[in-house]
Amino acid sequence: MTQTMPAAAPAKVAPKLGLVVAALGVVYVVWGSTYLGIRIVVEEAPPLQSMGLRYTCAALVLGAILAMRGGVRRLRVTRPELMGAAFLGLMLPVLGNGMVSVGEDLGAPSGITALLIAVAPLMITLFRTLDGDRPRGLSMFGVLLGFVGLAYLVLSGRGKDVGEVPIVAAGIIVFASSCWAFGSWVQPRLRLPKDVFVTTVYEMLAGGLILLGAGTAVGERFSPTSYGPQTWLALGYLVVFGSVVAFTSYVWLLASAPISLVATYAYVNPVVAVFLGWLILSEPITGAVLVGGGIVVAAVAIVITAERPRRKPLPESAQSPERVA
Repeated sequence: MTQTMPAAAPAKVAPKLGLVVAALGVVYVVWGSTYLGIRIVVEEAPPLQSMGLRYTCAALVLGAILAMRGGVRRLRVTRPELMGAAFLGLMLPVLGNGMVSVGEDLGAPSGITALLIAVAPLMITLFRTLDGDRPRGLSMFGVLLGFVGLAYLVLSGRGKDVGEVPIVAAGIIVFASSCWAFGSWVQPRLRLPKDVFVTTVYEMLAGGLILLGAGTAVGERFSPTSYGPQTWLALGYLVVFGSVVAFTSYVWLLASAPISLVATYAYVNPVVAVFLGWLILSEPITGAVLVGGGIVVAAVAIVITAERPRRKPLPESAQSPERVA
């Protein structure tokens, strides 16, 4: 996100490239697998309450880790910071991920769900443009190319390699993707704890509690003894890897890397989801998957190149550098 810093503010030190690459790798691969995990969970468990349990447990685990490493005082926040984190909890875990689980519960296959989530980068670009932050031309080209690749995957393989999706479920998932994109875009504009990991704790806790309450309000009943080991293993994976590890990495990336670079996860996740469908569910990898997947990977490479921080330092008299958020 491009923002002009006040003249008196010190320049923000860019994170090491290796950390950014590692965090992106986690978000790329782990989140690509969570669509399969969600699909397994909602086969037996109610979507809203199961995702509420996921985020609540993840928040408690991460909060305990932070308290052990930095003391309970590390988790102290002001009321405005708590409200900012709660808003993110509403936009990302609740309206974002929670609605994805509802869409999959209504019959959306995990691969198609991942493809529909790719609306997020396009929505982020729209939000940036409306705010007067014009993305680089190469970034825009990469975003559009990625959309072409995803469209090819959906249209060429419709009903063949990844299955069809009910229109209502598709609409819910697109709405979820748009909410997730808005939450990601608006994060730098909110008053949040300086520690991004503390932000993650309260964001997931707020989202988890809202999802649990919403599930109860619509009549969902979570029955632990009724679920098999596969459901519990998938839910445990979503808690530890999908939330504590990957979600924390995502929030850190939002505060440490350009938003267009972070948004490329939505292009890679479908490729991972389709691959896992082939590996675990024996779904065929057709020509549509190979061609569309190749276009997606090329688009990711273009956006990463366009958004890579410049190595050449700016002169002292120049305007403050771009803040990555």
